[in-house]
This record gives sequence, structure tokens and C-alpha cells, in this order.
Amino acid sequence: MSIEIGDAAPDFTLHDDTASPVTLRDLRGSKVLIYFYPKAFT
Repeated sequence: MSIEIGDAAPDFTLHDDTASPVTLRDLRGSKVLIYFYPKAFT
């Protein structure tokens, strides 16, 4: 799947620092910054 600048991000689920699931849909109406980085020492 590829998206272009300006496209809406597809809904997905990640886990927060307490292992609770959070979906992008849960954050609708909020400003969201998504930053991916490699796990330490990988």
C-alpha cells in the first residue's frame, strides 16, 4: 500500500506505553504526529 502527501492515513492499531491498543480513528479530531524508528540495537 502506498499513500501520497495529502492523502488520509489508513486506520491502523498500535499499542501505547501501557500495552493498550490505540487506533488512528480513536484520535480523530486531534493533531497526530506518527514517528517510526528502529528498535534499539537493531
